[in-house]
Amino acid sequence: MSQSVFDYVVVGGGSGGCPVAARLSEDPQVSVCLLEAGGSDKKVLIQAPPGVVVMMREGFHNWSYETVPQPGLNGRKGYQPRGKALGGSSSINGMVYVRGHRWDYDHWESLGNPGWSYEEVLPFFKKSEHNERFGETEFHGAGGPLNVAELKSPSPLCEVFMSAAEEQGIARTDDYNGRQQDGCFRYQVTQKDGERCSAAKGYLWPILDRKNLQLFLNAPFHSLIFEGKRCVGVRYHNGKDVQEVRARREVILAAGAFGTPQALMLSGIGPAEELTRLGIPVLVDLPGVGQNLQDHIDYTVPYKVSHPEGCLGLTVGSSVKLAAAAVEWASKRSGMLTTNFAEAGAFLRSDPALDKPDLQMVFVTAVVDDHGRHLHWGYGYSCHIEVLRPKSTGIVTLRSRNPLDAPVIDPRFFDRREDIELLIQAAKTQARILESTHFARFGPQLIYPVDWNDDRQIEQDIRRRADTQYHPVGSCKMGPDSDPLAVVDARLRVRGVEGLRIADASIMPTIPGGNTNAPTIMIGEKAAAMLKEDARHL
Repeated sequence: MSQSVFDYVVVGGGSGGCPVAARLSEDPQVSVCLLEAGGSDKKVLIQAPPGVVVMMREGFHNWSYETVPQPGLNGRKGYQPRGKALGGSSSINGMVYVRGHRWDYDHWESLGNPGWSYEEVLPFFKKSEHNERFGETEFHGAGGPLNVAELKSPSPLCEVFMSAAEEQGIARTDDYNGRQQDGCFRYQVTQKDGERCSAAKGYLWPILDRKNLQLFLNAPFHSLIFEGKRCVGVRYHNGKDVQEVRARREVILAAGAFGTPQALMLSGIGPAEELTRLGIPVLVDLPGVGQNLQDHIDYTVPYKVSHPEGCLGLTVGSSVKLAAAAVEWASKRSGMLTTNFAEAGAFLRSDPALDKPDLQMVFVTAVVDDHGRHLHWGYGYSCHIEVLRPKSTGIVTLRSRNPLDAPVIDPRFFDRREDIELLIQAAKTQARILESTHFARFGPQLIYPVDWNDDRQIEQDIRRRADTQYHPVGSCKMGPDSDPLAVVDARLRVRGVEGLRIADASIMPTIPGGNTNAPTIMIGEKAAAMLKEDARHL
């Protein structure tokens, strides 16, 4: 078994791990090893924004996980696509740049996590960002690794959507990541010059020549290495072999809301009863590992149209347009193939008395059905609406002692009745927008007809078709000593051991009100800063 020694070993080259590895390796006296289970991200499917449609399908840079059957989804198994390449899920996501609401981070701090208030995490959001439109402002950054841009060729349908939303009392907001989240808008995207800007492209591509940064691709995790209660390294798969890397200072887990709890449990850290059931020796009985899983439950309504202005579709004519667009993108990085499809959206309140939005809309300029896996002939558009802070929570557990087996994922969607009741009301609001006079000229027809005046019909359709909005978090939550389910403290150190931290979405105590890629990158930035600070005191 071969072995190498570094100061830091980072497990997972995704939205959390890339910032950690990049920032730690800024010091030439510090050596960093980054282990990524997937392969290279230098593929056209990843870099061309519309490649997201292909990658949502099984097998394309995607772990393609499934949940256990969900009673709340009529016994269906949910689909859980996660990135399987450098960049992690930031290499296969919809590229929308959303941070969440100020309240989310103030709430984290109020739960007993000092240093995580909005004012304290905002500098790390800004540090990560280069915002082409806003530049350096009170709320935005310039010069950071993550390029945030306006879409180069937005569909005219975005204007139609926003006009229809305004008619329903949802005013436009100039910056949903700034002072006011409420409103409708065009999404800003993590793109640069018409290409995806993933965490890997922003943080790692410019520094791959650093002598003190070693990157291992196609290196799935096997187990953590401990000497007593101190984590001193990682075992990983290299083909049929298992190899080791050792860490002089610390190991940082950044394998995501599914991979990180799996890694801990495989290494003997987790609920003792669960570990004993599988014959795994218990190093630390940590009941919160794999608990508190939260995700945004999402309901997508697709329409076919008879007049396809601004829509993307599947027809003989569209294939000709697509070929021409491919030539334009290849030569100029412009045109139709710079779209992320999820072009416009809104944050709204189901009740005006609420102090923050509790719903998010994502308007898509094409038909989306079953994560894009079910294709429809013709043109159309779709809209997602999701519950931003669902009450239902789930779990992640082990399928077996084999590190290469997928974890068991149970989000327990609609375990709490409040979630589906809110989504039923949200669906009615969405329908009033999508079926307003503003859209009439397109001749829209519901692909799955629903009577929007019948709550029972709406609920049935939601249970038949709703699923994740790809934002699993919380399965190794951050919290104080008084929280029996807390896995890490406010400095992201795993309880009960030394030399081990977590820097990914699994540490979120509650799910933010918005997409989770930007918050996970922020966590990576903050984790790196804490690691550097602690190293100075050694």
